[in-house]
Parts: sequence; structure tokens; C-alpha cells
Amino acid sequence: MANSDGAKNGTEVVEFYDDVKNLQKLCDFLRSDNGPSVREAIEMEKRVQYLKGEKLVSFLVEPKKGTAWPKTLPRIKSRQEAISICKELCHLQFIHRSEKSGKGTLVVSRVRDFDEGAYFTWIYEGNKSFSHLMTTILICGFLFCVCFPIWPNFLKVFVWYLSVTILLFFFFIITVRGVFFLFIWILGYDFWILPNLFDEALGFVDSFKPLYSFEKTKEGQLVYRIGVAIAFSSFCWWAVTQPSEFDGFVAAQGDFIMDLYKGKLLSDMSQADKVNIDKPKMESLEDILKGVDSDSSDDEEDLSDEDELAQMMDNLMDEQELITDEE
Repeated sequence: MANSDGAKNGTEVVEFYDDVKNLQKLCDFLRSDNGPSVREAIEMEKRVQYLKGEKLVSFLVEPKKGTAWPKTLPRIKSRQEAISICKELCHLQFIHRSEKSGKGTLVVSRVRDFDEGAYFTWIYEGNKSFSHLMTTILICGFLFCVCFPIWPNFLKVFVWYLSVTILLFFFFIITVRGVFFLFIWILGYDFWILPNLFDEALGFVDSFKPLYSFEKTKEGQLVYRIGVAIAFSSFCWWAVTQPSEFDGFVAAQGDFIMDLYKGKLLSDMSQADKVNIDKPKMESLEDILKGVDSDSSDDEEDLSDEDELAQMMDNLMDEQELITDEE
């Protein structure tokens, strides 16, 4: 009687997942972070994710520890039920069978049937609502930035202050990380605040994990630590014994930051060009009149030169006539 009830329940589970909508909900769960781990490879010049059939069946029957199974989906209790559902996934092309053709590369297999010993590539990419939303935000942001010349002035000033603040914040973080690392490194330990901050292989959130790392320094760095300690001590001695120069250095940094916020780092001509970037490039009436006066003075100079040459020719002719008369 118990076996009969189990077979009946198993049939109900398989029939439940025969519905495409229910099967899609299962795939959404399998493609989430709670789903089975997958590997990446290149197939048909496209990066894909794949896993072994046995691994998929085992996960459906017994998910990994700590996985919360969706309450709206019935649990799969036998491998036979899981295999039947995996066959349906292949039939509806949520996954397809692949073969390894090399290291990190796959090709589509001619065999379409499900087999626990084969590899299967995900075709279904999951719910794309979030991806579409982010794409829309990206396009709108791009168009918003392209229209920068027609932004109101207060918005341009806000973006300028925001950019400068973010830039100074990054410089502050880098400086603090470097100073703390230097102090602890001299003592023989590697101490980093946010050690993965600049790791390009990690995502945005993972870049801030862990908060810090503390490890013993590798052997063979004693000479370098002593040299850095002497250099740092010399700097501290200079800062204490030459307060006027150090105070001037600090004041210069403060002036630099103030000029950065006020936008005065550029020369006067560059600053004027930046302010008048949206104005049409047309000559004023005063510039036009100056150009006319300059042309008139040049003509007068040219005429005076011609008159002087004519006068010289007349003098030569008069002298020639006098010589002729005397003869």
C-alpha cells in the first residue's frame, strides 16, 4: 500500500512538471544562486554554462546543504522522477546535450536523449526582467550624459562637485590603505584594508569582501623593511624640524583641493573657454571695428610708400634735365 501511494505521488510530481509554466519555474530556481554549480566553456563562439547530467539529477533529488527549495514547487523524491523531468527539459530545449572538443570548448552533440553520464548546456537563461531593466537604465543614462551641453547650470555644478568628491574619496581610501599597510609591514606583517578592492575578476559587492586581511610577511624582506623604516623616520624628522616647509606643503594641498572644487585649476583662457562652451563662436562689434581700422591703416601705409617712390623718380628726372641743359 505504501509503495502504491509513493508511485502515485511520483506520478503526480512528474505530471506537475509536464506543465511548461511549472517547468520554467523549476528552471528559474535551478538557474539562481541556489541552483547546482555550473562550469563555463565556449560553444559556437559563445560563452555558455554547462553541467553533468548526473550532477543535475542528484541536485533535484537531494539539493546541496542549506538550499531552500521553493514552496510552490513539489519536491522530487526519486532519481527516476528526476530523470523523467530532465528528459522533459531536453525535449522542450531548456538544455541540450554537448560534447567536449577540447579544453574549455564544447560542441553540440548529435544525440538528443538525456544521459546521466553526458554533459548538458543551459539554453534557458532565466528570468531576464532584471537584465532588461538594467539595459533600459544604461541606455537612458547614456542619452542623459550625451545631452550634457544642454543641462541646466546647477546640474552641471552638481556633477562637478560629485565627481571631485568621488575622486578625493578614492585618493583618501588609497592613502589610508597604503599608510596602514606600511606601518604594519615594517613590523613584519601584511595588513590590507579591503584587500580585494581592485580585483577586476570579482563583482562589485565581492570587491568589498573581506573587510581586511592580516598575514605574516614572507621571508627575505627584512632588509627592505629596515630601509623603509629609515626613510619614514627621516621624513618624520624633517616634518618636525622644518615646520614652516611642512606647513607650507599642507597649506598647498588645502589650496589645491579648494581650487579643485571651485574649478580654478585651469588657466584663465581655458577657464573662459569652459564657461563659454555653449555660446556661439561669433565676433563682437568691437572686434569687427578693430579689424576695419587695421585694414585702413595698412592701406595708408601702402599709399605713402607709392608716393615716396614717385617722388624719388621725379627727382631723378629733374636732375637728368639739369645735366642736359648744362651740356
